[in-house]
Amino acid sequence: MLIGLERADDAGVYRVSDELALIQTVDFFTPIVDDPYDFGRIAAANALSDVYAMGGVPKTAMNLVAFPVKTMDLSVLRRILEGGIAVLKDAGVVLIGGHSIEDAELKYGLSVTGFVHPERVLAKKNLRPGDRLVLTKPLGTGIINTAIKGGLASESVTATVTEQMVTLNRAAAETMAAFDVSACTDVTGFGLLGHLAEMVDGAGLGVRVTAARVPIIAEALDFAAMGLVPGGAHRNREFRQQMVAFDPKIDAVMQDVLFDPQTSGGLLISVAGAQAEDLVEALHKAGVTDAARVGEVVSGGEEKIWVA
Repeated sequence: MLIGLERADDAGVYRVSDELALIQTVDFFTPIVDDPYDFGRIAAANALSDVYAMGGVPKTAMNLVAFPVKTMDLSVLRRILEGGIAVLKDAGVVLIGGHSIEDAELKYGLSVTGFVHPERVLAKKNLRPGDRLVLTKPLGTGIINTAIKGGLASESVTATVTEQMVTLNRAAAETMAAFDVSACTDVTGFGLLGHLAEMVDGAGLGVRVTAARVPIIAEALDFAAMGLVPGGAHRNREFRQQMVAFDPKIDAVMQDVLFDPQTSGGLLISVAGAQAEDLVEALHKAGVTDAARVGEVVSGGEEKIWVA
């Protein structure tokens, strides 16, 4: 076991041989969009993301389904599964089975297995002084999904955030493989600052984040200013507030966005400082157009995140 329960990370890693290790992960949740096909696509992309974050390639998957068969037509489930399969095909992943139960609340996701070389596993805890941090997708999906549930998001905004959530982190993972990357995670339920706190905790290092550099879906700032912030963002802040220091110029709206829980968010990559701009340029060329350098790793012994 290379990475297991004793070291919380995005996925577990088990060495099979000197050349091969298995990455195993599982993720599922309740619908966050109305369209069943899109829900299936989002759930699949989200489940695959942990394998990409570990530096691996997803290979097989198994469906996990909880379905209210007495109150919902099976055609809904068919469309969800079709959406999931479409994303798996795009990723080159084989669906080999699954399990379903009857439940009062609809849930869908996948268990995913990937491959990685044992010496190329990317974990959260390997930050190095002088590294730069690169984020590959803009923040704001949690806030916008809250607006969607409240009927306040336009069709165009809904389409934009849906497309972001169904976009695989495959291109980002393949691109970063050519660079000197020390650590990586994907930004999901704990928000950008929550996942950064996981990387910093126990590292003996700190992180400086430049808020103006962080890519954000523009409408998320407007909705946050209206108070449409999910409860998860407040819980993220409460849990990690002792580790985060905000410059006075960072207003409450921006703070909410930085703690906003993401669904199928981007990769947060810690790369050698001298290679950061080249990585961002390579990501842009690979179609990861929102990728940006958002911070740096600093030494000094204080495990803290400074946001300016």
